[in-house]
Amino acid sequence: MGPEKKWIFTLFSGAFITFLIFLSFISGFSSSNYSAFPPHKPAVHHGPGHPPAFAYYISGGRGDVERLFRLLLAVYHPRNRYLLHITAEGSDEERLRLGALVKSMPAVRAFGNVDVIGKPDPNTYMGSTNIAAILRAAAVLLKVDGGWDWFITLSALDYPLITQDDLSHVFSSISRDLNFIDHTSDLGWKEGQRIQPIVVDPGIYLARRTQIFHATEKRQMPDAFTVFTGKSFIQHFVIGSRSFLEFCIFGWDNLPRTLLMYSTNVALPQEVYFHSVICNSPEFKNTTVNADLRYFVWDDPPKMEPHILRESDYEDMVNSGSAFARQFEKEGSVLDMIDKRVLLRGRNRATPGAWCKGRRSWLMDPCSLWGDVNVVKAGPQAKKFGGSIDKILDDRNSQPNTCM
Repeated sequence: MGPEKKWIFTLFSGAFITFLIFLSFISGFSSSNYSAFPPHKPAVHHGPGHPPAFAYYISGGRGDVERLFRLLLAVYHPRNRYLLHITAEGSDEERLRLGALVKSMPAVRAFGNVDVIGKPDPNTYMGSTNIAAILRAAAVLLKVDGGWDWFITLSALDYPLITQDDLSHVFSSISRDLNFIDHTSDLGWKEGQRIQPIVVDPGIYLARRTQIFHATEKRQMPDAFTVFTGKSFIQHFVIGSRSFLEFCIFGWDNLPRTLLMYSTNVALPQEVYFHSVICNSPEFKNTTVNADLRYFVWDDPPKMEPHILRESDYEDMVNSGSAFARQFEKEGSVLDMIDKRVLLRGRNRATPGAWCKGRRSWLMDPCSLWGDVNVVKAGPQAKKFGGSIDKILDDRNSQPNTCM
């Protein structure tokens, strides 16, 4: 190589290294929000006169780290509280990786409102370990945060159809003691196939994961209480008020404990427990709203899980007025459509809201800088969601008893 070529090569190499350092600098700037200094944390106000807040329990299994983190970003807001759970089938390395991803968010470091369960719960398909994990999560969220108003369960298969500002804006206009639980006492085929058969979940007492097994005999239906369940093939998601979750955890009468013991030997107890507790409780049965605000599409005949949502389902989904949808493929292209058109969320960035004050650009996450987190601003999707809530509540108010 001649002197002239060596000089050009040296110049090019130096320029290339300088460019890499510059990219590293701006990348660090946009992601860390001046991480060398403690990020500013404005006051978060809860209670009457302020927008409602939500406690999210988000669960997944082995291989769900990226899905859980993406879902967290999609539903994140500094006013809320989040508990993430990778069940026992996942590895400690996955929990550590999820924790590292969570801590990479500047807002999470500032507000400290996201936790990852370090000691996982078992999760036997159709077994009582599922309801045990949900109740444990509710107990943790009640203990660590006194400000949230509603408890929401999500899994790695779910995704929001509205922003958190939309959700908080619409829920600001309703009573904070309402509980959104799809329920019925007309058990139909479920009575003989799910309620009466006696099942045992080995995950309660065995370290290794196994499946439930059935006893040879069935039990009679109880006469001390009425069993309620979801109306669809499988419907167990709830949006429960804080007061109702406190009742389930602390149980100032014996009903929650009685129904928990009964549900322990029921297939899919999470589809029975909350529904039966609330509809057998004189204190809470009139707080029920017979909807879970989820969008599902069932195959015909229905399978154990709803139809996988794809791009062809997008229009019906976003026009449904639902808050969440299930189920999606991992990294499905329809999720990108929801991010781009509904949530206005960039890749690896939180869904922006009124609290985000950063300049929107490819270099900077607008939610790496924040202002007043006690202000919410409704977006276009809030009108559809609000209309759906109004219709659901009108139907509820026209019925003398919602637990039937």
